[in-house]
Amino acid sequence: MNPEKNYRVNKKFFEKDALEVAPDLLGKFLVVKRNEPLKKYKITEVEVYRGEEDEACHAKKGKTKRNEIMYCSGGHLYVYLIYGMYWMLNIVTGKPGHPQAVLIRSLEGLEGPGKVTKYLGINKSYYGENLAVSNRIWIENNKENAGYTTLKRIGIDYAGEYWKNKLWRYVLIKKN
Repeated sequence: MNPEKNYRVNKKFFEKDALEVAPDLLGKFLVVKRNEPLKKYKITEVEVYRGEEDEACHAKKGKTKRNEIMYCSGGHLYVYLIYGMYWMLNIVTGKPGHPQAVLIRSLEGLEGPGKVTKYLGINKSYYGENLAVSNRIWIENNKENAGYTTLKRIGIDYAGEYWKNKLWRYVLIKKN
């Protein structure tokens, strides 16, 4: 039995609605295998993008070459470049044909989605990676219970008042 897979989150976890998966990701570990020893990073902030109706979601105009992985089953990675310099790490959620994703905004000690991917070496080569079976990136459970708060999403003024005011950003509450 591979010890790296003992606590790995299974595919069914990701096949739920993004609004269920997002708060459940908080406190779990993002594991990236680059060098030994393995490093685990606690997920502390995520943000939901939910379907073609969400004006802030890349799927708002339907399926494209860029976002086609969002139309697959949950558990795949949607990685894309913004501003020509920052890779964004998103976890696809839900059932096939219903594009949703959860953006990893922060890890413990690393705030900001661009800083996260730069530090971890995440780039276009991770696009489409399946977290359930990947040997280089996965999510692991954490035995701690995670409390959280919800806030407005960041940087989506273009989506209009209704969508920018959705409380679809989830932030882990730090324990003292």
